Amino acid sequence: MSDEVKTQPAEGQQQQPQQAPVQFSVDTATMASSYTNWYRVTGTPEELIIDFGLNPQMGQVPTEPIKLTHRLVMNFFTAKRLLGALQFAVQRHESFFGVLEVDVQKRVRGFPQQTGIRPQG
Repeated sequence: MSDEVKTQPAEGQQQQPQQAPVQFSVDTATMASSYTNWYRVTGTPEELIIDFGLNPQMGQVPTEPIKLTHRLVMNFFTAKRLLGALQFAVQRHESFFGVLEVDVQKRVRGFPQQTGIRPQG
């Protein structure tokens, strides 16, 4: 049984045929993947610039340089579409797995404190 809700068109309105989502062909032959745990957003009046990198230290203030690996440059129209896609993806993730806390201090406070009790064995 489906949970779909079907509505009938109001009198005098014709039902529009549903359009299938547009499928794009993509070539991933030269694509490379990398991990990032740091970003910087800058830009100009015409373009948004996002630098991605790897912070080799887990502390808030690194003493080693952050190694930048990628730079994305896009216009603000593309940036706004990307923002919407990222918001949708994060909301979908949170609906399945719970709210993501981005404040590290709040996440750390949520872990149980060590009691000094050692496991037997």
